[in-house]
Amino acid sequence: MSRPRDGVSTSSTSGGGSTSGGGSTSGNVVDAVVALKNRVAEALFERLGNRLNDPTLTEDDLLAYAREELAQIVEADRVPLSPEERQRLVKQIGDDVLGYGPLQALLDDTAVSEIMVNGADQIFVERAGKVTLSGARFKSESDLRRVIEKIVSRVGRRIDESSPLVDARLEDGSRVNAVIPPLAVNGSSLTIRKFSADPLKARDLIGFGTISPEMAELLDACVTAHLNIIVSGGTGTGKTTLLNVLSSYIPPGERIITIEDAVELQLQQDHVVRLESRPANIEGKGEITIRDLLKNSLRMRPDRIVVGECRGGEALDMLQAMNTGHDGSLSTVHANSPRDAISRLETLVLMAGMDLPLRAVREQIASAVDVIVQLTRLRDGTRRVTHITEVQGMEGEIVTLQDAFVFDYSAGIDPTGRFLGKPVSTGVRPRFVDRFNDLGITLSPSVFATPDRPKAR
Repeated sequence: MSRPRDGVSTSSTSGGGSTSGGGSTSGNVVDAVVALKNRVAEALFERLGNRLNDPTLTEDDLLAYAREELAQIVEADRVPLSPEERQRLVKQIGDDVLGYGPLQALLDDTAVSEIMVNGADQIFVERAGKVTLSGARFKSESDLRRVIEKIVSRVGRRIDESSPLVDARLEDGSRVNAVIPPLAVNGSSLTIRKFSADPLKARDLIGFGTISPEMAELLDACVTAHLNIIVSGGTGTGKTTLLNVLSSYIPPGERIITIEDAVELQLQQDHVVRLESRPANIEGKGEITIRDLLKNSLRMRPDRIVVGECRGGEALDMLQAMNTGHDGSLSTVHANSPRDAISRLETLVLMAGMDLPLRAVREQIASAVDVIVQLTRLRDGTRRVTHITEVQGMEGEIVTLQDAFVFDYSAGIDPTGRFLGKPVSTGVRPRFVDRFNDLGITLSPSVFATPDRPKAR
């Protein structure tokens, strides 16, 4: 009986019940293919040895060596495969040994924006804002742990029972979070938020409907005019992507210092210094926090400071930097509205451990922050900038805000459930437009035109 042409590509998971007349034979073929893959993979592991974790070897060198060894192993095993099946076998085993196993195909799929592994046998993916269960799975918990350890070791991090959770990144900058037992009760958990190899530009966000052309023009002017901008939004709303787009507006001659927990920003300028925090070692020593890096960056003559995310006491240092000559700084916070972003910053400043009165904190925020850009992930899965808000100052005990753009929900939704609305101008010209005029920055008359008001002439 002829062997199925897709035999080599059969996953390691068992199928459903047997079919009449051939289920048992088909099952034997699948078992033979799985056994073959396991046998060849183990032989390759033995031949590679310590080379897998050798930091002096580049990915290309390791891959070239592994392919040579893999071809020799398959040839020595005298496996009766066609050239196409042999090629598929080599690719799958290469993914298992050198890549990230069943995750490799998902990482290569440009339509997948996030991968969520809930144990060895359950992998969810996000496509076009919708989360679905994928057909991929790991053969065992140990295979999943091996992939996690491979990821974290590449960036000098570790994960074990004494340090069972870690933030890391892939070579392309994609964000990784891993949690292993005993914290993860149902098996190791792995979350990968992918970033495009080709960073998104403002025109891409306009095409997606995330921002309007008028918004893009205003934000370009804000960055050029050295306004301090906070990008606010919930988890997965695209704050880092928007921060990348905003940073692309920074003139090429300026010195930029980026500070992150795990390097994710993809700045295209030449004069960029990238700093990354470091966790404590196994003895609990050697930790370098975002606050440490932020304080040190002030001695590095930055024209701009870009903090990937303020999530603790570093917010106080960030505000002080903004207030002491480092205009044009950018950062992100987790919040659901511009008003919530102000409250969030207040809380983060208090986490610095300084016994400051609330009014003093609010005055710092009102003086330092010029613009809040609010991102929201809508029910249809799209990510939209719902507010561009000016921080105008203090009025009594309250930080006063004024929206320049808001998202128009009144247009409703189409039959597919997608929101038809778009960001629209409130018609109110922000006070910082006067600063644009002083710096010779001009805006199109259409930027602040409202839907029910004709454009200025």
